[in-house]
Amino acid sequence: MATQTTSAMGPKWPVKTRELQNHHLDSRIWNNFPFRDDDIIISTWAKSGTTWMQQIISQLVTLGDDKVNLHMESPWLDMRIIANEQTVAALEAQTHRRFIKTHLPVDALVYSPRAKYIFVARDGRDVMWSMHNHFRCGNDMFYSMLNGYPGLVGPALKKPDEDPVQFVRDFLDNPADPETTHSPFWAHVKGWWDIRELPNILFVHFNDMKADLKSEIRRIAEFLEIDVPNEKWADILHHCTFAYMKEHAERMSPPGAEQVFEGGAKSFINKGTNGRWTDLLSEEDVTRYEQTAKAELGPDCAIWLANGRNPIEI
Repeated sequence: MATQTTSAMGPKWPVKTRELQNHHLDSRIWNNFPFRDDDIIISTWAKSGTTWMQQIISQLVTLGDDKVNLHMESPWLDMRIIANEQTVAALEAQTHRRFIKTHLPVDALVYSPRAKYIFVARDGRDVMWSMHNHFRCGNDMFYSMLNGYPGLVGPALKKPDEDPVQFVRDFLDNPADPETTHSPFWAHVKGWWDIRELPNILFVHFNDMKADLKSEIRRIAEFLEIDVPNEKWADILHHCTFAYMKEHAERMSPPGAEQVFEGGAKSFINKGTNGRWTDLLSEEDVTRYEQTAKAELGPDCAIWLANGRNPIEI
């Protein structure tokens, strides 16, 4: 768990306490990262709405530009196979307000008081269902890139079996298994939850974006202090719909998605739906998940993770 600096004059800022390296992640890239005062850091556990939030931020920063190549403008900095000085140099060359993706837990991330952070979360059952589809769509090249790239620390990533129910059960059995996930889920969520009162972080839930996208985008714009002209809102909202993102998946997906995913870029931008587990997980599975969430996260965080803004108001 990240420690926090103490100060009688201000917030207790998190301090990095460890490195995280595996088939997906290399946290060392952040150690000397040159932050800017207006940087935006988008933090999630994978398949929680990351690309959706990147698109929202891109549209706010560019005021509705429909030509943004999302993952070129907003790189995943700690992705092991692209985490290098060239990525940092490309970010240094950017003249617009930067928005950078991370999948790191807060205790493995350098946290800057100068930046603004948006943490996006989603019910763990939906996350794992989506993650299963993501890994199943990965082809031989996908696994070869992750596992064969020099410098792998720890075990290789394994392609899961076809059954998503078993994938969820495996997660409950061993939520920190690096052979099937990129970092421990519960500790990741809890670490960010514990710093939710810091002045430079905003919590956003996948459910709330689905329920009222317009209100959530306006809330995000207010947090980022972006003044959007009235005439730009219609384009911004349209470009942030899932239908638009699916139609333009080639601009929303990482470089090489066409080659490494069965079905190409449109497999990366999949369904954006929740509750696909509802009729497939057993009552015992659901009870076990809910009890584990409460034990690992505490009751308030567990309720928020399952439901979104209400009944827990951040």
